[in-house]
Amino acid sequence: MKQVTVIGAGTMGNGIAQVFASSGFEVGLVDRNQEALDRALATIEKNLNRLIKKERITEADKVLALENITTHTDLKQSTAATSDLVVEAVFEDLKVKESIFGTLDELCKEETILASNTSSISITKIAAATNRPDKVIGMHFFNPVPIMKLVEVVRGYATSDEVTQQIIELSKQLGKVPVEVNDYPGFVSNRVLMPMINEAICTLHEGVAGVEEIDTVMKLGMAHPMGPLQLADFIGLDVCQSIMEVLYHGFGNPKYAPSPLLVNMVSAGKLGRKSGEGFYTY
Repeated sequence: MKQVTVIGAGTMGNGIAQVFASSGFEVGLVDRNQEALDRALATIEKNLNRLIKKERITEADKVLALENITTHTDLKQSTAATSDLVVEAVFEDLKVKESIFGTLDELCKEETILASNTSSISITKIAAATNRPDKVIGMHFFNPVPIMKLVEVVRGYATSDEVTQQIIELSKQLGKVPVEVNDYPGFVSNRVLMPMINEAICTLHEGVAGVEEIDTVMKLGMAHPMGPLQLADFIGLDVCQSIMEVLYHGFGNPKYAPSPLLVNMVSAGKLGRKSGEGFYTY
């Protein structure tokens, strides 16, 4: 693989683009919004400058990484048509992802692998929007992408062994640690993490303890680097609710129902760090 296209220039997309570009790949970064692309490039340069200060890369490494990235506002006129791999990193909406993958299936080379960075949506459902379900796979990176080592490599029902192995080896080439998982709601990471966060919100809602008290218990008692309510703010409460709903509908089990407090906060626009207020004020 030499050329990769990343769709979506948000927090995850720009991080994914940076990691590929820093590993020597030609990267096309696609977003409908030119301002989002400009912000993404500024964020990537800032991240690279931070690495230079830590003496983890050189100025030449930074220049080369930035030169490896081109930006595009039109998917059909982007590098997707010639890429060996396309990684979709847009927001968690199945219909949007199905539309993108349907377009990619028509646009890309027959051998191109199509990957999604989804944190919970079924890879099998996404793959069904294409005529190449054997070449559709999940590459679930973690935020912040340049720092976090884990990649959940998610096999859809029809994903081939060959494609799975290619993505595992590619993840290692990026300096990541790949973990192969099968396509069930929430995969492993969010099936375990999100119910814990949801239970912390229920504990707050029922008045068992306050925000800082709950987070302190989990940090000092369970050695978590960040409390569950602070982590929820970092992830985005809307994202937490969305993933809980995927689990709830996917398993049909009431234990996965999102907390009423979580639902109310999202409805009120209290989404965490990105809105300036969630369980904490930013």
